[in-house]
Amino acid sequence: MPLRWRIAALVAAAACAVAAAVGVLVHEFSRDRELSQAREAARVTLDRAAVTYSRTGDVQGSGAAIDAPGLPGGLRNLVAKGRRGTEFTTGSGGPAMWAARPAGSRVLSVRVDMSGTMRDIGALDASIVVAGLITTAVVLPLGVVTAARMSRRLRTAAGTARRIAAGDLDARIAAGPRPRDEIADISNAVDTMAGALQKRLLGEQRFTADVAHELRTPLMGLVTAAELLPEGEAAGYVRDRVRVLSTLVEELLEISRLDAGAEHADLSPCPVGTLVRDVVARAGLEAKVLEESGADGEAASVTTDSRRLDRILTNLVVNAHRHGRAPVVVTVSGDGRTVAVRDHGPGYPGTLLDDGPQRFRTGARERGTGHGLGLTIALGQAQVIGAALEFGNAPDGGAVATLRLPERTSPAIEDEPPVRDTRVGPLIHG
Repeated sequence: MPLRWRIAALVAAAACAVAAAVGVLVHEFSRDRELSQAREAARVTLDRAAVTYSRTGDVQGSGAAIDAPGLPGGLRNLVAKGRRGTEFTTGSGGPAMWAARPAGSRVLSVRVDMSGTMRDIGALDASIVVAGLITTAVVLPLGVVTAARMSRRLRTAAGTARRIAAGDLDARIAAGPRPRDEIADISNAVDTMAGALQKRLLGEQRFTADVAHELRTPLMGLVTAAELLPEGEAAGYVRDRVRVLSTLVEELLEISRLDAGAEHADLSPCPVGTLVRDVVARAGLEAKVLEESGADGEAASVTTDSRRLDRILTNLVVNAHRHGRAPVVVTVSGDGRTVAVRDHGPGYPGTLLDDGPQRFRTGARERGTGHGLGLTIALGQAQVIGAALEFGNAPDGGAVATLRLPERTSPAIEDEPPVRDTRVGPLIHG
């Protein structure tokens, strides 16, 4: 149940409980007072009748009766013991207060009719119930409105927190200072946390970019020096390690550009099937390409950034070979908007499926070793072209990466200024 309805239900229950408690107290107080007054009146009348009876031997006109037939049995037994008393009854004759005392060998009694009094108490009870219902009807909408405002503010704070968790570090609640307002305190704390997180992440991004740029110049010299080494096993090993280091630096530079929002798609028509075959051929890896036939039987072509799509598919195919097992199958849908890369290895680890690719982490020992930047770059480039990259495991084993390209009916308008994307999204992992 939503919070506002729970608060509204609590307000309604509290209003009803208060009304019921007040009603019971007023009812009991009024009833006890009326019974006390009736008891006192019956006793006074009984005492006067006893004086009259002792003088004249008759009670006519005194309001009392001798051996009244309707006298309650309990009161009659009390008088038989030589005692006096009173009793309230609600028998067939209606509510009444009886008072009785011994009169020689007989019973002198007084009956005070309380039908009118009980009707008044009943009317009072009805008025209390109506007043309680009216109070609840007035208080409940006020409680609903107040709860709705609280719920709306909490939903706004929760929505902003989710946007921050998704990577939109510019999102703020901006609740403003409110003394002794816990929701405003939470909102300001979330804004402060987002600001600190954004500052720290931007600092880390700048540091990564600076390090990569600083490494690039000496690395170029190292590459040149490695090429000048005389042929031999040691020289080959050095050249291989230098190429790995050069690739790592280029990937770090690419990630820093993605983090800074400096990458923008250059859209144009692209035959996806042909691009996939070229990717597999250039990678020099064995992979089976399956192209589903389109509705018109022609090769599918979509509007996208072919260079970035090439980068994404290359990383997925290389990752499937490096961390999975053959056979690797690349499936292109009939409309060309969906490309799935599947291997038959142990599958993606649970941490990757839950949190997405993380930098410098391969996630599971059985997936092999590596620095974990390939899938991170593929996911970042997919975001640049507006595509969705999903990771999953096939029911019969193996990892499946599915790229879903957006639907576009025309190429991008190149003279539109690019929009800087300040969101970090899944790229902040690692």
